[in-house]
Amino acid sequence: MQKVGIIAEYNPFHNGHIYHLKKTKELFPKATLILVLVGNFTQRADVSVINKWDKTKLALDYGFDLIIELPFNISTSSASIYAKGAIDILNKLDCDYLVFGSETNDIKLFKDLVKITNNNKNYENKVKYYLNKGYNYPKSCSLALEDISKIVINKPNDVLALEYVRNIINTGSKIKPISIKRTNDYHEQNINNIITSATSIRKNINNKNAIKNTLPKKSLDLICDISLNDYFKYIKYEIISNDNLNEILDVDEGIENKLKKEIENAKDTNDLILKVKSKRYSYNRIKRMLLHILSNTKKDYDINIRYIRVLGLSNNGAKVLKDIKKHIDVPVITKYKKEYNNLFKDEIKASKLYSLISGYNYKEEFKSSIKK
Repeated sequence: MQKVGIIAEYNPFHNGHIYHLKKTKELFPKATLILVLVGNFTQRADVSVINKWDKTKLALDYGFDLIIELPFNISTSSASIYAKGAIDILNKLDCDYLVFGSETNDIKLFKDLVKITNNNKNYENKVKYYLNKGYNYPKSCSLALEDISKIVINKPNDVLALEYVRNIINTGSKIKPISIKRTNDYHEQNINNIITSATSIRKNINNKNAIKNTLPKKSLDLICDISLNDYFKYIKYEIISNDNLNEILDVDEGIENKLKKEIENAKDTNDLILKVKSKRYSYNRIKRMLLHILSNTKKDYDINIRYIRVLGLSNNGAKVLKDIKKHIDVPVITKYKKEYNNLFKDEIKASKLYSLISGYNYKEEFKSSIKK
């Protein structure tokens, strides 16, 4: 049976995700559907408005067979590390296809761009040139790519799509990437349609009338209004008290001094980000930096997939998992055991942080996979 992967944050699960899933099922009506799911904190350092176990239940209800967690340290990292981790999981699960949404919607173009940029000294030199000009790394890569190919890749889903394809090619994976045209702008702030961005839903999260037609009722009933702003006092404490901020992931080039200066006058997390933001440090980069300060994630963190954590599975998923366990090179975990404490230490810490503001019980981290 074919195995088809989807990588998602579901923050929250909305009509656009249902559209994506519907199109995937039309392409592969008899396939096993595997979801690599981001947990309680996302790649752009948002706090998930639906906790990971409730997202797992939704995913099972909508037809997924296996839901695998993308570990916290990887899911809150740069696009390249995020993509590498997710593709590594799908490779270990012997997946046949990856279906993702993208703005450009051109797989051949993504493959061509990978070939152009892989081991290309001219491209690498141009990235360094723009970094020296003061641009942040993603912007420098985008400008360098435009210089050598005349093609602009700067939309969020295109950036991730390019990294998915890069990791599929670079790992010699058998996975075939398939794109579905994204029907709305990721950064869309206003709700003008029943399919809208997750950003616009989160922005209007307290206006249930405005968002009620953009996501299923099951999802609407589960969301809560939480964000990194709610952690401001904890972030402030960490910045003031930690004399080794330069050891934290994303805290580079002396920016810890700027953080310590600006934290004294910042009103909240968003205000702090705006005070520190620059051409070199984008809004999202600083947001991730603050999350890593909050979670004390060091620069030497492990970016490799050391285990497969199964959050949920159907009967079909259980059969697939049984077969996978015969040859996989890492533990496949469906039931928590004390011996996994070291493996799960970052997830446990993330769950405790999530529980500080959400009402979530961090002991949920120790539950077994949800069975459908």
